[in-house]
Amino acid sequence: LGRPFPCSFLGVQSRMASHAAATPAASRPAPVSLRLAARRSCSRSPATMGQPGAGSSASGPASSPEQRARRSGTACSAATASSSKAGSDGTQTDKSDRLSLDNIRASLIRQEDSIIFGLIERAQYAINAAVYQPGGVDVPCFHPDGTRASMLEFMLRENEQTGGKIRRYTSPDEHAFYPDSLPLLVIPAMTYPNPLAPAAEGININARIMDMYVNDLLPALCQEGDDFNYGSTGLADVSNLQCLSKRIHYGKFVAESKFQAKPEEFTELIKAQDAAGLMDLLTYKEVEDRVVRRVTNKAATYGQDISEELPSDLGLRKDIEYKVAPERVGELYREWIMPMTKDVQVEYLLRRLDHL
Repeated sequence: LGRPFPCSFLGVQSRMASHAAATPAASRPAPVSLRLAARRSCSRSPATMGQPGAGSSASGPASSPEQRARRSGTACSAATASSSKAGSDGTQTDKSDRLSLDNIRASLIRQEDSIIFGLIERAQYAINAAVYQPGGVDVPCFHPDGTRASMLEFMLRENEQTGGKIRRYTSPDEHAFYPDSLPLLVIPAMTYPNPLAPAAEGININARIMDMYVNDLLPALCQEGDDFNYGSTGLADVSNLQCLSKRIHYGKFVAESKFQAKPEEFTELIKAQDAAGLMDLLTYKEVEDRVVRRVTNKAATYGQDISEELPSDLGLRKDIEYKVAPERVGELYREWIMPMTKDVQVEYLLRRLDHL
């Protein structure tokens, strides 16, 4: 980590230098953004890497407006998303319908599957509290005051550096845990058909999600103790946090769909800034009960060993030792995931008319 470049990259650098010396300047290809981003990423020192707000420009000059646009990407209304080809500025357009309000239920169900599989994967390890304690593991990630960050923060920041370069966090349904540290894009920016109101961009409750995951969900899911599988634990945690963040922030899309179904009722409550009234209007206990039953049944199915013979009943059975207690997964959904999703819905709706 102390070297400015990995050895393999230095080899590429020397070969490029030799090639450049033998090639006339007029015929040399223009440098591409990938090379620039690679140099910036590799030249960050360990001390800079862990500081909040330290993006890829930390080792170079302040970013220009064009670079800031390439970092953040672009969202557009469905009416303006008309072509999948790159525009004159290199920007591309998402032509899929994955962000359509008509696909909300299918998307939520897919996200359920990812969360349940992820929780089952994480439950095979002990809590491993050292992963979450600042300085518990000696990772090259530091806070501005010089204290060492936790291993989870280090792994999450490094993951977001990779995803941020390939425009993961320019999509309206993705939310970074450390948005101020995202790097420049290394591929062309993309515009997305975005049905949400402009206020949606400013809603990010990942700090709450992190606190809930570490302090509430993990103690209910994992055994106490330390099995020293810190790397596997951290990888599972990063995946789970990103899945939970996507599922909970998808409440913005759910809220927009409900608003369009009952615009008069919601508008009255929004103008009155009646958060309690909005929560009552959003809540359907029968639907929530069905979601909990579905999640419990999925956890029972995914959490048992399936042989080559299809059993007659994949539901809850007392004679099976599940990898994770299915009822526990259902209760985690009821107690934490669904309430936080509704909090996002209310926060979005309270600001739904701000741009009008």
